[in-house]
Amino acid sequence: MRAAEAFAAGRERDALRLLRPLRRRMPEAGSVRELFGLSLYRTGRYAEAAAELGALVDLTGTTESHPVLMDCHRALGDHERVEELWEELAAASPSPEVMVEGRIVRASTLAERGRLGQALGVLRRPAAAVRRPREHHLRLWYVLADLEERAGDLPAARRWFGRVRDHDRAFADVAQRLAGLG
Repeated sequence: MRAAEAFAAGRERDALRLLRPLRRRMPEAGSVRELFGLSLYRTGRYAEAAAELGALVDLTGTTESHPVLMDCHRALGDHERVEELWEELAAASPSPEVMVEGRIVRASTLAERGRLGQALGVLRRPAAAVRRPREHHLRLWYVLADLEERAGDLPAARRWFGRVRDHDRAFADVAQRLAGLG
């Protein structure tokens, strides 16, 4: 519990210190592996985080951590593994929140590889289908707006950043991004 509290408070290094002995004593405990992996991820230790979250998938069969696992592999430059994990995630049909996060990582990976059109295709349809936006939808719209701006479609970027702002004025730097678009 103390490790979870430390993690929630943004003290990932404390969480790691508390979790390390638990992980050694209970390597089959999925909750310990998950929190340990997420703490490693937040500290930028992507290879170690990928190993922990991969072990979690092997232990539990869950795809709930796939977006974070995908992002670890994105950060490591393993784009092929990102695509494999995306396919597993899409086949599992997890919660909408997890699916959105997976889409965001996949689109970001494609954009980083210079495949901006494909990245936009990953996000446009799901973004347009949102009727009752929640926090994960705002992240989807924000990333889509960023990609639209990078693609040179400034009216679309304004529209998506505007939707984010309309639902949460304090979301990230949305006010500055909109102001920068004129």
